[in-house]
Amino acid sequence: MDDSRRIAATDDVPDDGTLLCTLSGGDEKTEAILTRLDDGTIVAFANYCPHWTDVRLDKGSSALVRDGELVCQKHGATFERDSGVCNFGPCEGAMLETIDVVAENGSVLLTDDDYAFESLGASQEYDRSSGNQIGF
Repeated sequence: MDDSRRIAATDDVPDDGTLLCTLSGGDEKTEAILTRLDDGTIVAFANYCPHWTDVRLDKGSSALVRDGELVCQKHGATFERDSGVCNFGPCEGAMLETIDVVAENGSVLLTDDDYAFESLGASQEYDRSSGNQIGF
């Protein structure tokens, strides 16, 4: 196993939520969310709503999962957890950006060559009290 590609232990990915991590791609940092499907498969998506890309699905305490779907708490859009397809809301038909990962020997490994693992958690500190990312 290539330790530089290890994101987390598979047991750290919740059944009913998401695990937030930060990846780097070139000069940019990207947040990703890991989620566990009903069959135990772990998938990853970029942590933003395609309707408004500045809206994060996981603000640091897990994205909302309702009836087995990821929910954008800003717009109420719902996304299938296996494919990332929006099946309800203002971005219906759009897809979350998929990030390739694999669960192997108890670890979640980043297999997407466009990214490198940076850390667990958010890419920067956000003011969670107001629900926005604007800093003064």
